Amino acid sequence: MSKKKSNTYWFISVPAEGKKTVVLENLKSKLPADLAEVDQFIIPEFKIGTLDALVVISDELVKYDQYFESAVMRIVDILRNLKDDINNNLVVNDKSVDQYLKTFQWDTMKFRADKSMQEIAEILNQEVTRIDNTMKSKLSSYNQVKGNLQALERKQTNIADVVKKEHFVVDSNWLNKYETLVQFVVPRSSQKIAEDEEYGLFTVTLFKRVSEDFRHKCREEKFVVREFQYNENEMANQRKEFEEVGATEKELYNSLLRLSSANFGEVFSAWIHLKALRVYVESVLRYGLPPDFMSAMIKPKYKMEKKIREVLIVQYGKLGGTLGKDASKDIIEEYHNLVDTDYYPYVWFQIKFDVFK
Repeated sequence: MSKKKSNTYWFISVPAEGKKTVVLENLKSKLPADLAEVDQFIIPEFKIGTLDALVVISDELVKYDQYFESAVMRIVDILRNLKDDINNNLVVNDKSVDQYLKTFQWDTMKFRADKSMQEIAEILNQEVTRIDNTMKSKLSSYNQVKGNLQALERKQTNIADVVKKEHFVVDSNWLNKYETLVQFVVPRSSQKIAEDEEYGLFTVTLFKRVSEDFRHKCREEKFVVREFQYNENEMANQRKEFEEVGATEKELYNSLLRLSSANFGEVFSAWIHLKALRVYVESVLRYGLPPDFMSAMIKPKYKMEKKIREVLIVQYGKLGGTLGKDASKDIIEEYHNLVDTDYYPYVWFQIKFDVFK
């Protein structure tokens, strides 16, 4: 029996006091392998500017973060609707999502760290917006063609594809069911040509002059009447249209699948770069200047989130003034009252993907 996996990732930062490696190793020692996987989340140095500018960009990053997450999930939804198993399509820089997060490196070629954080955030937002708009347009085009194909398929299945030439007296109307409803129905002309769990499709031959009376009688008997004019050229054209639209749908399907797979990686990467910016900004705002903090990514083991929160609050509660180095046992036990709240004495962000297996 396979063990259940957590699909949650935390990004945290704590003061480093000039000893990032020591702080990282200390964190790992507090969170052993049965609780979580811990990796350093390396963030470059950025241009800081003024405190007011940091506050402004902090608010902007919150909005971008929400939008980026929505853009990621829209692509995931597209992939889900295109195929059942999407794990192989959720790739970032030729890595699985999990591996990409554990080995994250800032892309200095695309997002130069010597630019202001405001500029970097704008570049990230422009890229995600461009991709998101492209995906919406491509999805709309595909859905339109798919809808057309489904309509043609229903039309083909309902009548044209199950009705043969021998079922007809050419130039006569073809309706449903019994010869006794009205006079001038050709005896024994009704044939059942299709059925499902609820309905049967029958042909019947009658004189054109009684067709209206026949329809009326059928409605009284709760029979559904569909008039069908046999026209070989029209049916051939319908089949040709169905084949052409089917070929177009297949082409758009493959194109959308390729584009979704490629753009998932691009948007997800932009999202994690934005998370890195958020960690940096919030760390400076919380811990002050000059920047001196250690950032890490924590992947909790299944159902271990609460236990990890307990460990982190005891370890870093002093950052929020809750616990001190000489805190008594009674005070330390107060963490039980904090674990189920939104209290985080350290910088903390989360991403969670139930779509990944």
